[in-house]
Amino acid sequence: MTHVADSTKLAVTWWKSSASHAQSDCVECAVLDPHTRVAALRDSKAPVGPALLLPYETLGTFVTALKQGTLK
Repeated sequence: MTHVADSTKLAVTWWKSSASHAQSDCVECAVLDPHTRVAALRDSKAPVGPALLLPYETLGTFVTALKQGTLK
């Protein structure tokens, strides 16, 4: 896992989850590189802030841990 300090520097299209609400308390996702299968995640309230860069496999594990409440 790695990150970038300013997610606006990434040449990607960000989208929010369909489950997000008007409170803007959600995570935005982007496909960083479909060939190497890397995704980016950022806080929608801080679009100029950092973004996590995760391989797709790690992203799946991360989402599962969040859903199960087992993220440590």
